[in-house]
Amino acid sequence: MDSFSDLYSKQVLDHFRHPRNMGEIKSPDATATVGGAACGDIMRLFIKVGEKKGKKYIQEVKFQTLGCAAAIATSSIITTMIKGKTLDRAEKITQKTVEDSLGGLPPAKRHCALLAAQGVKKAIDNYLATNK
Repeated sequence: MDSFSDLYSKQVLDHFRHPRNMGEIKSPDATATVGGAACGDIMRLFIKVGEKKGKKYIQEVKFQTLGCAAAIATSSIITTMIKGKTLDRAEKITQKTVEDSLGGLPPAKRHCALLAAQGVKKAIDNYLATNK
């Protein structure tokens, strides 16, 4: 069996060991919970939305994740990727973008990057549904 460090890139290990934006936003503008029943990973995103020059953007973002190292790392990296981005730009982040930003993931853990991207889209959709 490979060691933990052999399975994951330095970026994954860094975000797992030192997660960014972990926690909860009190009174968020939107939340999203996504998860995979098969793997047991559950991710919850909280966002606060601001406005600059007539464009809505993600002012603050936090996450809570119950899952493996890859689930925590993808949750952490996605928050750094979307903070300060307009809703349109944040919504366009894909599974591949998340994986690439972490230096790749083992095949069995790639679904974590998909969950992170889906979580962002769902949080934005939830925000737009209640703030038309």
